[in-house]
Amino acid sequence: MPTPLSPASLSPGQAAARYDEFTVVDVRTPGEYAGGHLPGAHNIPLDRLAEAADALAAVAARGSLLIVCASGARSAKGCDQLAALGTAATTLEGGTGAWTAAGHPVERSTGGRTPWPMDRQVRLAAGALVVAGFVAGLAWAPAHWLSGLVGAGLVFSGVTNTCGMAALLARLPYNRPPEDAIPFEETLLRLTA
Repeated sequence: MPTPLSPASLSPGQAAARYDEFTVVDVRTPGEYAGGHLPGAHNIPLDRLAEAADALAAVAARGSLLIVCASGARSAKGCDQLAALGTAATTLEGGTGAWTAAGHPVERSTGGRTPWPMDRQVRLAAGALVVAGFVAGLAWAPAHWLSGLVGAGLVFSGVTNTCGMAALLARLPYNRPPEDAIPFEETLLRLTA
């Protein structure tokens, strides 16, 4: 079994200064990726990272990996997953939000739409379900359970650092790849080429 590694992190300025050293992997949904990503970044959604583990290990053997997401949370989780498999990777502190705020460029896919970041989608969906449960509970008391279940799900998500709602939302049409997106399998081939 591989020895777990400690993931490193870099600020946007540090990453920009060393950018040519990295193979950049964006772990956001294809929809988020299409809305704007670091130049030359490869899109491997976090929920498919395990499928790409061998390809990423081969890339890491040749050079450094920089894992990126919207805020740094998913990329840190991706680095942890890779570290557990013995593959070293670095996360971008603050994600693409901090990268663009620091004035660094992003690329957009042709016709790339900009869906909300996944954490914002989760907050909206969870909040809407809590409000719906509360309002429906005024007319039918058992509906209050909906609010309680969402609250329990959020607690579970916080404790386990997973998010079932994000996994479901990632499958919605606006979070799927645009028509001109590079298929996942081709992304893996490009990584190992």
